[in-house]
Amino acid sequence: MTDSHLGTPSDAEERLVRGYGGRLLLLVSLGWLTIQGGRLVLSPLLPSIIDDLGITPFRAGLALSTLWGLYALGQFPSGRLSDRLSRKTLLVSGLALATTGFAVLSAAVSFPLFLVGAAVVGVGAGLYPTAARALLSDHFEAKRGGAFGLHTASGDLGGGAAAGLAVAALAVATWRGAFLPVVGLLAPVAVVLHLTSRESYRIEAVGLDVRGTGARLFATGRIRRLVVAYCLFAFAWQGTAGFLPTLLQAEKDFTPELASAGFAALFVVGALVKPTAGRLADRVRRGPVAAGTLGLGAAALGGLLVAETALLVGAATVVYAVGLMAFPPVMQSYLMDVFPTDSMGADLGLARTTYIGFGALGPSVIGFVAGRTDYVTAFVALVAALVAAALILAVEVR
Repeated sequence: MTDSHLGTPSDAEERLVRGYGGRLLLLVSLGWLTIQGGRLVLSPLLPSIIDDLGITPFRAGLALSTLWGLYALGQFPSGRLSDRLSRKTLLVSGLALATTGFAVLSAAVSFPLFLVGAAVVGVGAGLYPTAARALLSDHFEAKRGGAFGLHTASGDLGGGAAAGLAVAALAVATWRGAFLPVVGLLAPVAVVLHLTSRESYRIEAVGLDVRGTGARLFATGRIRRLVVAYCLFAFAWQGTAGFLPTLLQAEKDFTPELASAGFAALFVVGALVKPTAGRLADRVRRGPVAAGTLGLGAAALGGLLVAETALLVGAATVVYAVGLMAFPPVMQSYLMDVFPTDSMGADLGLARTTYIGFGALGPSVIGFVAGRTDYVTAFVALVAALVAAALILAVEVR
């Protein structure tokens, strides 16, 4: 197998855990697991950070918004640059920047330093995932769904590990200690990826051509509909990620610990179902599988909202997690199938910037509606978004 931009691997060469492509899959997934764990550990650490730095919740939220905003903005430049330079250039750069940002967070003794660390992490994290998915698409075609399933599941493993990392850090040190294992793992991943990848580094000026990419990406009704469907999913996902624990406590009388367990179930279930969903999408048509996962998620969320016992709420939460978390690997491999090969990274990057940016509205809408009614009413908007996305995909693949 040659450089990732050269040719498509044969089916016989596509080994998910062995061979050159398998090694790259494991490396970039380990990097994604660690980046996600480092980012998501901030949420359970926030009360300690606020107390230690003497800042308001608004300023803490500003730091998180900066991190996630730069992450969203980085998706398109990452894809565009990985097409014109090399996947390796973007991946190693992203890992190096994220490592630097987490190191700054581990030493932050003031809010300005904390904000700088969050910003650097956001930039590094923003450069990484689009280039990683483009790299996997370079090396996997027949098993692309399986590769995407394993890769996206690694992020859920990072999310699941974040809670334990926060508890351990606060038990033996301070909140800053949570970032030291992240730095200690990310740096070696960057070095090993540097040594393993057969691509070369390319550094040169590259025009982003946002207008040209946008015109190409949204030129066909098919891609517009797919991106709209993903925007609706992202809206539901980020709304869920922001307020599911609050919904369980405020409307279902869950204790904080039980509500946190329900939230953690999203990531645990995601780590289990994403590889399976990806492999299923390799064996049957990806479009119907993507539509089916959204339909399952919408039905389960509706059941969760009307359930009255803890057992039913818990069961509905698990089924909702199955539908919600099975969608990304299927849909991302579906998108890669329809993007032109020579602009795959840029197209995926702009699509990700679009749907991640739109999805960021989810928590704001939930908070706004819940403040005037209740959380059950607010979450109905998420059910509607999932139903609309499922219908769009069902019509598209009919």
